[in-house]
Amino acid sequence: MAVVQFTIVPLGTKTTSLSAYVAQVHQALEDSGVKHTLTPMGTVLEGPLDELLAVIRQVHELPFQAGPSRVMTLINIDDRRDKTGTMEQKLQSVRDKLPK
Repeated sequence: MAVVQFTIVPLGTKTTSLSAYVAQVHQALEDSGVKHTLTPMGTVLEGPLDELLAVIRQVHELPFQAGPSRVMTLINIDDRRDKTGTMEQKLQSVRDKLPK
């Protein structure tokens, strides 16, 4: 199981706001059924790596439909194979180490 964070940045848009692009990507993720969490600076996915990369490839194409001729997608992959880990387990591991 992998945890993947990605950020899609459409370049050359006529506005500094990207929320319409983010909403389009988020809707596609909802439709895909992939476990995901939207954050202020990107999106985190959880699941089999091949499946996640295929979904990212699909949503990478979405901004092009709205006009930009250049899109940059940044991807961080945590592919741990010694044990199964989830987004929530990663967060809980840090919480457990915080002073009480």
